[in-house]
Amino acid sequence: MQTPIAPVPSSQTVFISGASRGIGAAIAERLAEGGFDIWLNYHSAHDQARAVQKKIEALGRKCLLLPFDITKIEEVSLVLDPLLEQEIPFGMVHNAGITRDTLLPMMRREEWDQVIDVHLNGFFNLARIFSKVMLGKRKGRIIAISSVSGETGQAGQVNYSAAKAGLIGAAKALARELARRNILVNVVSPGLIDTEMVKDLPLEKMLPMIPLNRLGTAREVAGLVNFLLSEEAGYITGQVLSVNGGLYM
Repeated sequence: MQTPIAPVPSSQTVFISGASRGIGAAIAERLAEGGFDIWLNYHSAHDQARAVQKKIEALGRKCLLLPFDITKIEEVSLVLDPLLEQEIPFGMVHNAGITRDTLLPMMRREEWDQVIDVHLNGFFNLARIFSKVMLGKRKGRIIAISSVSGETGQAGQVNYSAAKAGLIGAAKALARELARRNILVNVVSPGLIDTEMVKDLPLEKMLPMIPLNRLGTAREVAGLVNFLLSEEAGYITGQVLSVNGGLYM
């Protein structure tokens, strides 16, 4: 009789950026259901973060709230360095993101910089510090949350598309660097997901473009993240896995 594959690695903590709401909150809750403790990062949505924390604790898991700006390397180090001396999480999920949509001829430089800063500089700040400590343990998982906009490009989202495409390139390169130390790096690329980010979009025009003819759910994205953190995903690295209902194939 075969021994069942353990659903959760022995080190059960996962850090998630931007996890107070939307896809990030769904990921945190799904991972807690799967047996992970959560380091929940967010910027300023304190009430929403505490609500997610209560749900996770109700599942019997620990949830440490970490309010800091991932774009500021000094804040990242100030918060994470002391924690990493005590514990090295098994996983890091970079989910934090913002949009500043407008056509490029009308885009202000700060709208470009803000989006690039959160997505790409945030990934650099976090992945650098987590990969460094994971190297010593010779195991770990890093997951970047990209977007279908980063795979195809999207009018009105030159900054967002560039940032999300940059995450894909960065994750693939990092996967090559870390694979020999048993650290896997992958990208999850959602399409149109039923969150606050799509509430102002002309969905009546967009849904017919999706073969499944519906929005995805944050839970469906979270399920894929949970799989990538499982033992069953131990031979997957450097990949972009899409959750888009067939919008982009």
